[in-house]
Amino acid sequence: MTATAPAPSPRPVAGRLSTLDRFLPLWILAAMAAGLGLGRLLPGLGDALSKVTVTGVSLPIALGLLVMMYPVLAKVRYDRLGTVTRDRRLLVPSLVLNWVLGPALMFALAWLLLPDLPEYRTGLIIVGLARCIAMVIIWNDLAHGDREAAAVLVAVNSVFQVLAFAVLGWFYLTVLPGWLGLPTTGLEVSMWEIARNVLIFLGIPLAAGYLTRRVGERRKGRAWYENRFLPRIGPFALYGLLFTIVILFALQGNAITGRPWDVVRIALPLLIYFAVMWAGSYALGRAIGLSYERTTTLAFTAAGNNFELAIAVAIATFGVTSGQALAGVVGPLIEVPVLVALVYVSLALRRRSSTEVPPTRR
Repeated sequence: MTATAPAPSPRPVAGRLSTLDRFLPLWILAAMAAGLGLGRLLPGLGDALSKVTVTGVSLPIALGLLVMMYPVLAKVRYDRLGTVTRDRRLLVPSLVLNWVLGPALMFALAWLLLPDLPEYRTGLIIVGLARCIAMVIIWNDLAHGDREAAAVLVAVNSVFQVLAFAVLGWFYLTVLPGWLGLPTTGLEVSMWEIARNVLIFLGIPLAAGYLTRRVGERRKGRAWYENRFLPRIGPFALYGLLFTIVILFALQGNAITGRPWDVVRIALPLLIYFAVMWAGSYALGRAIGLSYERTTTLAFTAAGNNFELAIAVAIATFGVTSGQALAGVVGPLIEVPVLVALVYVSLALRRRSSTEVPPTRR
């Protein structure tokens, strides 16, 4: 038997990331602190930023989201999308996780942990109904998930969101509580409002990313596009993310610092929700034989939520100072650090799977 040289040990997870990616938790903490500081130093800043909105979302946040999503969607290989749409092992579990298990889990957690706080409970249920279309693309890309699969799943979720959000809101806030003998809540939201939200926050960056790749490859070639152009625009995704976080905290700094115990009460079910959805989806992906890339995409698209829609619906239905709106705002403030941590968990699992040695055949 001939001895084989041991394979070189892989570089640490952090060593494979850029400086911007490697210290992402630090940048996010700094952005949170900067937002809180701005909100405290300039008390009128929140009102000024809230005066101009897009579908109920502050214009600076809307711009940050668009800047954040465009570079990642410009990286998508749109010619490969057909391989994703044919993969029923990915699409079917994603639909079940997003539109059956996710809303049901949030409903259960909201009632179990916030039985005495109906406004926050309703806000959390709305968050659970608003499935991912924005930041999940960033988390998936940082964790080296399947970029094309993420684009397809986000698009599918967007279509379902337009068709199912209002119906599920009626079911989880009125019908199901009535069946269980619990207090009910009404939710007034039109299909057009949801469609408009999807068209703005997904349609614009998706169209821009598609056209950029199509025109760039046609004029300069794929090698130039992927090796020269994409590295130049790539960092803007994280710049947009950090800018969005600063504005979020600046807008809601007083509510967060003024009602810390309420924020803790809202945060607890959210923490459990994100952890259970991500871990359960990741375990399911591995169990049904998906690759690391598609398993990671399945996990992040199941765990992420469309906070801009949840906030817009809560504000439009219950008012900007309502408990429902505060619960919607706390959603991304918990989701961001938790899913950043899960990015690092994903990268560690990727490193582990890449170093596993297959059993020797006899």
